Amino acid sequence: MREIRIGDVSITSIIERDGPWRAPEAMFSAYDPEIGQRHLAAMDPEMFDPVSGKMVITYQTFVVRTPRHVILVDTCTGEDKGYPAPMDFPKQPWVDGLHALGLGFGDIDYVFCTHLHIDHCGWNTRLVNGRWVPTFPNAKYVFHKKEYDYWEAATARQQQPPGDVWRMNCLPVVEAGQALLVNDDYALDDTVTLTPTPGHSPCHCCVNIFSGGQRASVTGDMMHHALQCREPEWSTIFDTDPVMAAKSRRGFLDAVADTDTLILPVHFPSPTVGRIEADGERFHYRFVRP
Repeated sequence: MREIRIGDVSITSIIERDGPWRAPEAMFSAYDPEIGQRHLAAMDPEMFDPVSGKMVITYQTFVVRTPRHVILVDTCTGEDKGYPAPMDFPKQPWVDGLHALGLGFGDIDYVFCTHLHIDHCGWNTRLVNGRWVPTFPNAKYVFHKKEYDYWEAATARQQQPPGDVWRMNCLPVVEAGQALLVNDDYALDDTVTLTPTPGHSPCHCCVNIFSGGQRASVTGDMMHHALQCREPEWSTIFDTDPVMAAKSRRGFLDAVADTDTLILPVHFPSPTVGRIEADGERFHYRFVRP
């Protein structure tokens, strides 16, 4: 994704992996092939690979630089986590991308996690001498308190697949005293706030960035693909509460449609950033191109 600016804030991304990833019929339990193919044929070519029949899915972290802070939103899958295929792809590109932006681990002030699934909190920690430690030693990590509590309890019940995500990626941050466990109404300052969009996970939140009268919103997994703009009720097989996820998605899309809000979906391929356009009961996702 190219760098964008809103007011005196810059936003860019670090890509961990991209390319064809998953067939839509394997992603959306309500997928209708006839309707889906019609939608895909009308979309930007970046969104779907007709050769493999798979949606193009990107794993990326958004880097937000304000006059006061350097902020990461979601931290991909991280390294040394031992995840099985297909999550075992190379992780060095993420580190290379951070360094290409002139940043090191010690330069990050805040890490926001839209939710605590494996591909959104992986670089929260790294393995040092056999111990998981916070990757960003000077950062405060912002977790939704109820989201954190949910996965803590799920881990105790041995119900957090795959691997031990909470124990590897979240608990070490709390033990190091670097976590901020917050509620829906948390605001870092007048630049960064949260919008609750539960359903994909119990307390999923979008992260809003405001500056100069403009707004951008990192939408995490509120939607994984532009198909969910055309069919907001198509929730994914990964959603904790598919009905709530669809309700949150439609509510968010209704609120931002036909506004200047820049949308930053974590899993949308380059050019990534776009705007929402209303189309009756449906929506279009329109990339903002240079």
